[in-house]
Amino acid sequence: MEFAIKSGTPEKQRSACVIVGVFQAKRLSTAAKTIDEASEGMISALMRRGDLTGEVGQTLWLYNVPNTLCDRVLVVGCGKERDFDEKAFQKVIAATARAVNASGATEAVSYLTELAVKGADSGWKVRQAVVYTEDTLYRFDQLKSDKKPDTKRPLKKIVLNVPTRRELMKGENAAREGMAIAAGMKRTKDLANLPGNICTPTYLAEEAARLKKTFRRLKVEVLEETDMEKLGMGAFLSVSKGSEQPGKLIVMDYRGGDKTQKPVVLVGKGITFDTGGISIKPGAAMDEMKFDMGGAASVFGTMTAVAELQLPINVVGVVAAAENMPDGRASKPGDVVTTMSGHTVEILNTDAEGRLVLCDALTYVEKYNPSVVIDIATLTGACIIALGHVASGILSNHNPLANDLLAASKDAVDPAWELPLWDDYQEQLDSNFADMANIGGRAAGSITAACFLSRFAKKYHWAHMDIAGTAWKSGKDKGSTGRPVPLLMSYLLKRAH
Repeated sequence: MEFAIKSGTPEKQRSACVIVGVFQAKRLSTAAKTIDEASEGMISALMRRGDLTGEVGQTLWLYNVPNTLCDRVLVVGCGKERDFDEKAFQKVIAATARAVNASGATEAVSYLTELAVKGADSGWKVRQAVVYTEDTLYRFDQLKSDKKPDTKRPLKKIVLNVPTRRELMKGENAAREGMAIAAGMKRTKDLANLPGNICTPTYLAEEAARLKKTFRRLKVEVLEETDMEKLGMGAFLSVSKGSEQPGKLIVMDYRGGDKTQKPVVLVGKGITFDTGGISIKPGAAMDEMKFDMGGAASVFGTMTAVAELQLPINVVGVVAAAENMPDGRASKPGDVVTTMSGHTVEILNTDAEGRLVLCDALTYVEKYNPSVVIDIATLTGACIIALGHVASGILSNHNPLANDLLAASKDAVDPAWELPLWDDYQEQLDSNFADMANIGGRAAGSITAACFLSRFAKKYHWAHMDIAGTAWKSGKDKGSTGRPVPLLMSYLLKRAH
């Protein structure tokens, strides 16, 4: 998809389609008023007649609109004007993308970026319009023999309007950021949607090598199981040894900032398929455990966007990639393993494997002397019970970092919520036979999982993101969401700016 920025009046646009918004109570946006006046009241007449109520996401096509130069006008409902917020803007952009893509118009000029969203400037609206459009039109058909598009004449270009020529450069920069974030989300979705027989730890290592070829500032290193044995990563290896697929610790090192600048380190859980190991999962919906590498996929996506934008910061992406299988070498409940940090862990449940690969990765990244470390993981079903499929969970040992991530979630409309990381929960991890157990019981499962990880993140500012409820959708819309790439990029863009 191509995006461009322009400043001009809607009735003078020579385009296959012009997009304008209307609100409930027969209120027209500025662009809709302009079209309405040029056409001698065509839009207002339709609203009086009840053809268009202005409900959020409602669309109506107008053809042969008098005194305009476009082939057609798409009028989009935006709801109540006083209630028009970030979520409403998101819904309006999505509805528009679907309607225009199905219309046969290959290009369109959108005036939705003029709509007033509380606290949002034109740059934010341009960036989000790009992201939401690409997100809406995403299709995964790599593995289908018949790759027919949704329409014979798909949408290829959108021109986004800004109020004045002075804002053209700001809009162009915002569009560039939006396209990079959208590209990162696409890579995240593509990787997570692949089945476990294709997307193995080795495949992820090869994907990192492909990224290295694309972006010259990116250095890639892959630690094999022999390397991890030398480093004493007993927790990680206790997971990967149950599979014929060898585990990999993949490091993508992007250096866009000063050499003395401490990097932001992103650590992704990359369990490419999770059977639960010996503590095997129920069969229902087990196919969705291919999404258990959603955290790793989001690290790949974020590194893609960072490198695409050539951000002037240093970012290291680390992926702990393994497969959790129940063969004869797999860990058993009651086994005790030694982590890279030297601490011992009693494995009470082999289905709590994500924290085992992550804890060694968190110790490994100490070598980078990081500014902050953020791990992203589809870690606990308990997070879905707590927050559903709306918000990702955030837990942190550093309040400013947690606040920055929460602010980024609001800016990106990628919801997150902070859960407590109090010492009171740590005792649930007590073990009679090792320094700690790998589970803390049913109560506060997301929190005790984060408490476990916090024991390996004491030497730096750290935050944990539990995306078990937000990384993918089930049912007829089954597939990766690309989250939390928008949140992470909002956080990194603020640091870069």
